[in-house]
Amino acid sequence: MDFRLSFGVLLMVFLCHMTSALEVPLDPKVLEGLPQPPTITLQSPKDYIFDPRENIVIHCEAKGKPHPSFSWTRNGTHFDVEKDPKVLMKPGSGTLVIDISGEKAEAYEGTYQCTAHNDHGTAVSNNIVIRQSRSPLWSKERIEAITVQMGVSLVLQCRPPAGLPPPVIFWMDNNFQRLPLDRRVSQALNGDLYFSNVLSEDTRNDYICYARFPHTQTIQQKQPISVTVLEMDTMNETVASLYNITKFSANPAGEYRPGFMTPLGDTSTEMVLRGETLELECIAEGLPTPEMSWQKDGGELPTSRVSFLNYKKTVKISDVSEADAGDYTCTATNRLGTVDHVIKVTVKAAPFWISAPRNLILAPNETGILTCRVNGDPKPEIRWFINGVPLENAPEDHTRKVDDDTVILSNVQSGSSAVYQCNASNEFGYLIANAFVSVLAEPPRVLTPPNQVYQVITNSPALLHCATFGSPIPTITWFKDSKISIKSGDSYVIHENGTLEINVAQSQNSGKYTCIATNNLGIKENHVFLEVKEPTRILKQPEYKVVQRGMSAIFECKVKHDPSLIPTMTWLKNNGKLPDDERFEVDADSLTIKDVTDEDEGTYTCIMSTTLDRDSASAMLTVVEATPTPAIVYEKPDPPTDLELTDQTERSVRLTWIPGDEHNSPTQKFLIQFEDLLHQPNVWVNFTEVPGMSTTAHLDLSPYVYYSFRVLAKNQVGYSQPSQASRQYRTNPAAPDDNPSHVQGEGTEPGNLVISWRSLTGLQSNGPGLEYKVQWRQKDVDQEWSSRTVANASQLVVSGTPVFAPYEIKVQSLNDYGNGPEAEVIIGYSGEDLPLSAPDGVLVMVHNSTVAEVHWEPVSSHSIRGKLKGYKVYYRRERGLHEAEEEADQESQDQVLTFNGNLTEGHLPGLQPYSLYNLFIRVLNSKGEGPPSPDKQFETPEGVPGPPSFLQVNPGLDSLTLEWGPPLNNNGRLIGYTLRYQPANATIETGLVKIMDFPVNETTVTLDSLNSSVQYKFDLNAKTIKGAGPSITKEASTFMETTVPSRHVDIATQGWFIGLMCAIALLILVLLIVCFIKRNKGGKYPVKEKEEAHQDPEIQPMKEDDGTFGEYSDTEDHKPLKGSRTPSNGTVRRDESDDSLVDYGEGGDGQFNEDGSFIGQYSGKKEKDTHEGNESSEAPSPVNAMNSFV
Repeated sequence: MDFRLSFGVLLMVFLCHMTSALEVPLDPKVLEGLPQPPTITLQSPKDYIFDPRENIVIHCEAKGKPHPSFSWTRNGTHFDVEKDPKVLMKPGSGTLVIDISGEKAEAYEGTYQCTAHNDHGTAVSNNIVIRQSRSPLWSKERIEAITVQMGVSLVLQCRPPAGLPPPVIFWMDNNFQRLPLDRRVSQALNGDLYFSNVLSEDTRNDYICYARFPHTQTIQQKQPISVTVLEMDTMNETVASLYNITKFSANPAGEYRPGFMTPLGDTSTEMVLRGETLELECIAEGLPTPEMSWQKDGGELPTSRVSFLNYKKTVKISDVSEADAGDYTCTATNRLGTVDHVIKVTVKAAPFWISAPRNLILAPNETGILTCRVNGDPKPEIRWFINGVPLENAPEDHTRKVDDDTVILSNVQSGSSAVYQCNASNEFGYLIANAFVSVLAEPPRVLTPPNQVYQVITNSPALLHCATFGSPIPTITWFKDSKISIKSGDSYVIHENGTLEINVAQSQNSGKYTCIATNNLGIKENHVFLEVKEPTRILKQPEYKVVQRGMSAIFECKVKHDPSLIPTMTWLKNNGKLPDDERFEVDADSLTIKDVTDEDEGTYTCIMSTTLDRDSASAMLTVVEATPTPAIVYEKPDPPTDLELTDQTERSVRLTWIPGDEHNSPTQKFLIQFEDLLHQPNVWVNFTEVPGMSTTAHLDLSPYVYYSFRVLAKNQVGYSQPSQASRQYRTNPAAPDDNPSHVQGEGTEPGNLVISWRSLTGLQSNGPGLEYKVQWRQKDVDQEWSSRTVANASQLVVSGTPVFAPYEIKVQSLNDYGNGPEAEVIIGYSGEDLPLSAPDGVLVMVHNSTVAEVHWEPVSSHSIRGKLKGYKVYYRRERGLHEAEEEADQESQDQVLTFNGNLTEGHLPGLQPYSLYNLFIRVLNSKGEGPPSPDKQFETPEGVPGPPSFLQVNPGLDSLTLEWGPPLNNNGRLIGYTLRYQPANATIETGLVKIMDFPVNETTVTLDSLNSSVQYKFDLNAKTIKGAGPSITKEASTFMETTVPSRHVDIATQGWFIGLMCAIALLILVLLIVCFIKRNKGGKYPVKEKEEAHQDPEIQPMKEDDGTFGEYSDTEDHKPLKGSRTPSNGTVRRDESDDSLVDYGEGGDGQFNEDGSFIGQYSGKKEKDTHEGNESSEAPSPVNAMNSFV
């Protein structure tokens, strides 16, 4: 403690006697003769990813006097550039060009650092990490087709390969068309495709995830994913198993409340670095599709930096600051309810500069200070180097003192020039700054050109420059007209760089000014001149004109200006150039428009400009008919004038003004605006409004603001132009009135705590030097508060904390004028780690053949080591129970179900009956999964089998033969098959159902005695002890497709054909009878002799047994008629063994005369039983009968 106190006193003494550091001049003429240590002017970025198809170029440029030489280190050791023929260092530069053609680019990956050295010191570059860009191939995986029930949610995972840099993800179809995204279907930040609920239109087999790698410009695709959406009103577990449905709902057709698909649980965490972009994402399921909304607890989202993407499922905040830390709530809403998720955002910071060390030029025996002020979260560690060597390893120097971020150099001597490096680092990055200290002895030089003339307008500020260089730094003195010594006061300000400022220049300030630069090595003076000019003013403004068509319009614009300045008059129409028309005449102080037309209407503006200032005024032109009297014209009011500030206090002021012309429309209100010349110059902000009858306003002000005010008047036409700005009013700084908001603490890694907050705005800072005092201590532990003060940061990272421990946190604002109010204590938690224990007491209860219920005991809270997110159940099918162990299913994959929260039981759907399963469980927190529980095996009971693998029917004439195969999925021990069949046609089933049972080893059957040409329907299913499974159906006909039916039989059985044949036979018989009667009229016809004389072997009757020709019967009355035939089957019926013409009669028996002549009529006899067998149903031909008469 005594050492630090004495060092602080010593530091104050040094500061009191220290000469300000001399800035290095930019004038090259001055630099030519000055020795200068090296300065890095160009270097490659810290992280350099190169394309292996191109050369590697690592930049390193530096300046110095003499010009520096360069060397490199790679991975902390010297890199000999000359020994590697592939590496070239550019002449006069440290830039490396590495030719990697034909070489392995990986050989040149590493961390490079450039060193620039001359006689006065050594400067070093950043550590440049060189890495090759990579676009790895997609890992091979088996993509299972997905079948889901309509209405449920669905996630299609992308899981692209990790590239360098990471790839850009998008989804397309087989036609390379991007898949449409909307409120229901969205792509997550990790590339997965989310469906809040699926519709039938989502069924497709070409969901393809693509990854585009930016550096190599290559695109890779994942295997297509097939999704089938089933439309079902109800669905039980058995049907779900049968159709292999991945996800089903207990209420498939109903609507349901929203629930978050990602992130899971009620809360989640997100860490972002200061200055980067924060992306928060919430995707919800629900039917109808939920609407998303976002809000930040205790504050508003930064509208200027926030954007909503992906139908408000993603919120993006750019250029994150500490103020953006806090709790962000995303809300999903549909008409059935609302669900919230809180994302706790913490903001960390890589080191960033508050004040980087600056180059010093000191004279001998002077004292200088190098300051390296940085901030970050966690607080950066600062290390000092001299000429690239750590100070602790450098030779001891009693003139050099180091205190954290400050190096004090006292009584420096010639030859002690060097380059100092400040290295500030934390877990998120580092900063390196080079600052040289050059010890010089130089007399003063004035760099401002001599006899320079400055011109300003009255009441404007004037700046007279006197840029100098010297070592020691020269002292600047100003004189007016070479007599009057000028001191800093109300009207004059002498700046540190020697510039003389006159706040409000008046005519009496014109004249000659002399600046004198002095140090212990000499003196130098320079003369400049100031001319204060009169302002340019429009004395007579153009007035509103109403002109009849065809007449002339004259706008006057008379101006007063400084006689030494040359004015330029410009006229505009509607803020553009005047038309190129000879009707427009511009004089010195007027504009004349001749023979006006309707197109000439508009606003005309005269602008009077000089080299120093300008003034303008506008008026409108209205063109009317020649006869009517102009109506009352309403215009915007004129701007208020004569703004005055009175009743000035630390936090308030009164503003008074004079209203302008209302132009026939009463003033409704006045709008007061202000400009903060300190924090936001040239930006006018609305301050307040007052009623139109008021001409004064009391304004409450904030500390540490340079105010200027202006007023606008408003009537029913619109706002006037702004008034002239009031004079500047500066409020004094003060301590902050507020503390940072949205303070929170949450760890991002085991062993850390990220404390973040929302920083104060410029108006809230109330003064310079705004910082934050961050305090923390572990809750319920007896310990003191730890504290750090940071600036320009919105987060702080505390390391070395226990895992997931509660902490009390508070953040207080302070500035150079004091502390803000006492900070409120909030509770945060340090970072999580992976769980230590696995669930015990795993028990599986099998409900039926496809669903099981698993129970487990929760793990202890201390072993979770974080926020419990749930349990993951991993299970897989080992084999069927009817299979031997060596027949285990080698292609079966683990199935995973996640049960959120502290559930200790869950259902496993979609199991396969009569199978052996293996199961284990892991606990899950925000960090990841814990170890697995011991494996647990369980068996599913038998279920009904699947349908037979095939059913084949082979048709016959009056029989059918059926063959079938066993089911692909027995789901148990088969006990047989059941066959049902019946006649059927295409539309209506007919006949009774016949049922046949078969043993398990019988897979074929022949069905006889079936009707021909009849369609039959067959239903066959297999059976286990649990019942019959689904059937396989087939229809077949006994009519064989290869058999062609006889057309002769079909035609002969038709009525029209029989009638036609009868008619022909009747006609022929009539003709024969007529001829017969004419030839044998009056005589007997010797039948027997005639037949014997005309025997024809072709028409002889055949024997009954062997078909040979027979003989006539002895009995004449029973002799067959010559030419008759036996039936087609070769048999003769006993009662018709003798054929005669009687068989051809119409109805009654035919009769013969005594001489044997036939007196009956012939007719075709109808054939009976034509439907039996394939026997010929042809009637005996009358042509055969005619042969017996020839």
